[in-house]
Amino acid sequence: MEEVKKKLQESAPKGKLPCIMAFKIAREHNVSVAEVGDFCNEMNIKIVNCQLGCF
Repeated sequence: MEEVKKKLQESAPKGKLPCIMAFKIAREHNVSVAEVGDFCNEMNIKIVNCQLGCF
Protein backbone atom coordinates (compact mmCIF):
# COMPACT_ATOMS: atom_id res chain seq x y z
CA MET A 1 0.00 0.00 0.00
CA GLU A 2 2.99 2.29 0.44
CA GLU A 3 3.44 2.22 -3.35
CA VAL A 4 -0.09 3.56 -3.77
CA LYS A 5 0.49 6.35 -1.26
CA LYS A 6 3.77 7.29 -2.93
CA LYS A 7 2.07 7.44 -6.33
CA LEU A 8 -0.71 9.60 -4.87
CA GLN A 9 1.82 12.05 -3.44
CA GLU A 10 3.63 12.23 -6.78
CA SER A 11 0.38 12.71 -8.70
CA ALA A 12 -1.06 15.38 -6.38
CA PRO A 13 1.76 17.82 -5.61
CA LYS A 14 -0.66 20.62 -4.71
CA GLY A 15 -3.02 18.37 -2.76
CA LYS A 16 -5.46 17.88 -5.65
CA LEU A 17 -5.84 14.74 -7.71
CA PRO A 18 -7.98 14.51 -10.84
CA CYS A 19 -10.59 11.77 -10.60
CA ILE A 20 -9.29 10.05 -13.72
CA MET A 21 -5.88 9.68 -12.03
CA ALA A 22 -7.50 8.09 -8.99
CA PHE A 23 -9.05 5.45 -11.25
CA LYS A 24 -5.76 4.95 -13.10
CA ILE A 25 -3.78 4.51 -9.87
CA ALA A 26 -6.36 2.02 -8.57
CA ARG A 27 -6.14 0.02 -11.79
CA GLU A 28 -2.32 0.09 -11.91
CA HIS A 29 -1.97 -1.08 -8.31
CA ASN A 30 -4.88 -3.54 -8.33
CA VAL A 31 -6.78 -1.83 -5.51
CA SER A 32 -10.33 -0.54 -5.41
CA VAL A 33 -11.18 3.06 -6.21
CA ALA A 34 -12.69 3.28 -2.71
CA GLU A 35 -9.31 2.37 -1.20
CA VAL A 36 -7.64 5.10 -3.25
CA GLY A 37 -10.30 7.50 -1.96
CA ASP A 38 -9.60 6.41 1.62
CA PHE A 39 -5.87 6.98 1.13
CA CYS A 40 -6.60 10.42 -0.31
CA ASN A 41 -8.70 11.25 2.76
CA GLU A 42 -5.88 10.10 5.06
CA MET A 43 -3.36 12.19 3.14
CA ASN A 44 -5.61 15.27 2.81
CA ILE A 45 -5.65 15.00 -0.97
CA LYS A 46 -8.77 16.35 -2.61
CA ILE A 47 -10.12 14.53 -5.66
CA VAL A 48 -11.23 17.01 -8.32
CA ASN A 49 -13.02 16.90 -11.68
CA CYS A 50 -15.00 13.81 -10.79
CA GLN A 51 -16.98 12.56 -13.76
CA LEU A 52 -19.23 10.18 -11.83
CA GLY A 53 -19.79 11.98 -8.56
CA CYS A 54 -18.01 9.24 -6.63
CA PHE A 55 -15.92 11.68 -4.61
